[in-house]
Amino acid sequence: MSDSDPNPFETRLDPNPANYAALTPLGFLERSASVYPDRVSVIHGEERYRWSETRDRCRRLASALRRSGIEEGDTVSVLAPNVPALYEASFAVPMAGAVLNAINTRLDPATIAFILEHGRSRLLIVDRELSPVARDAVARLERELSVVDIDDPAARGGERIGECDYETFLERGDPEFAWRPPHDEWQAIALNYTSGTTGNPKGVVYHHRGAYLNALSNAIGWQMGAHPVYLWTLPMFHCNGWCFPWTIAALGGTNVCLRRVEAGAIYDAIADHGVTHFCGAPVVLNFILNAREEERRAFAHKVEIMTAAAPPPAAVLEGMESLGFHMTHVYGLTETYGPAVICAWKPEWNALPAPERAALKARQGVRYHALEGLEVMDPETMRPVPRDGVTTGEVMFRGNIVMKGYLANPGATDDALAGGWFHSGDLAVMHPDGYVQLKDRLKDIIISGGENISSIEVEDVLYRHPAVLEAAVVARPDETWGETPCAFVTLREGASAEESDIIAFCRDNMAHFKAPKSVIFGPLPKTSTGKVQKFRLRQRFD
Repeated sequence: MSDSDPNPFETRLDPNPANYAALTPLGFLERSASVYPDRVSVIHGEERYRWSETRDRCRRLASALRRSGIEEGDTVSVLAPNVPALYEASFAVPMAGAVLNAINTRLDPATIAFILEHGRSRLLIVDRELSPVARDAVARLERELSVVDIDDPAARGGERIGECDYETFLERGDPEFAWRPPHDEWQAIALNYTSGTTGNPKGVVYHHRGAYLNALSNAIGWQMGAHPVYLWTLPMFHCNGWCFPWTIAALGGTNVCLRRVEAGAIYDAIADHGVTHFCGAPVVLNFILNAREEERRAFAHKVEIMTAAAPPPAAVLEGMESLGFHMTHVYGLTETYGPAVICAWKPEWNALPAPERAALKARQGVRYHALEGLEVMDPETMRPVPRDGVTTGEVMFRGNIVMKGYLANPGATDDALAGGWFHSGDLAVMHPDGYVQLKDRLKDIIISGGENISSIEVEDVLYRHPAVLEAAVVARPDETWGETPCAFVTLREGASAEESDIIAFCRDNMAHFKAPKSVIFGPLPKTSTGKVQKFRLRQRFD
């Protein structure tokens, strides 16, 4: 074949409806409803839905949205805890051609109003318990916004503020609604806002392709198997529940909804419903580890936990394993559809002593199956750092599970995706075996007398102290050293410790210059996903 001859593999072999379909996770719902119509899809208190019923309810919602004037590319917002309506919206809103905007339930009215305005939301579905903050947010808008109420019997207080309740809204829809897949898998499926610790939050746009691929990566990386019973401790508003609404549909599993994340409720769900999997930040692990005796329930099976949101201390991981939970550590950001890195476990590590296993599991790990590239780079030269487990650089991602970009913010999008990589802002090292380990956020590194101190390293030592329940370390201005580590510590119930005890313990377990020079006791401010709000701790020194 000469250079001028056409490539036979590209000639008259074009994509057509018989051999090509845009990737979308919406098809997972239709498959489970068809293959497992009578399997339980959703449990919420006394409510039970089967997959055929969930499909019909999602179709009704999609149809009702269209009949109410929602068009392709419109934004539909939901402000709710982990209830069936939010799960259904994960499918129904994009089935209507719209974009789902699940809002953090702990935000203040001003921030919610900003999100509704910036995201150009056309309709808000709100849980009755959250009506006070929702009413205030909507009142701040300079336009009318349609509101639908979720009147959940389990809600505590609040009142209906919308034009109708959710179930009435569903009745307007057609259970045979003939929804259409996206014409392009790059089409937006969801809009999620970052924490906004400095200034207004940024709107992260997901596409159908990324949601589809990460939903399957969850199943493969976690080796979930068919029909998991998944407990919703992770907020569905956070990165669309790390794409797990779509994962559980793909596997024909059961979703156990949980309005409030409490130790007793978690143990009850495991014992009563046979929960096999759930996700949670280290704060959720602490709930379980420190549950009162009357909150604990016996269960005979092993429960898989996927944890992220902040690097879990090795002592916490070791404690959870001792209770019969099997831990999988993942890492990601809102901009990567949730988890994009997993600490893939190697069988030969099982023979190691428990502390060594916990230390290995505390590393963030290797790239997810759907992630094309993961590197730790020098952000100035854009060259990978040596794989020595010592040299720090910035974690960078590339591939199909990186966001489309930030909504209506081209400058921030260009900065975040500069050089063909997503810049995470996280400092890490790359170990010789290719596993990434976070050392700090770029903004959280402590520089004391010219030496870099990782707040994560100090926190890991603090968690080993028998009296410490939670800990966070930030830089405190110092006239001599520029900055020194300051530890904020929450003590276990009934435990006691003095500042000198904490400092001495750290000095006994790490280089003296890294040990905190001051300790402040009290509760730690957190986001709804369990991340400690270190910017609020630093504000104590302004």
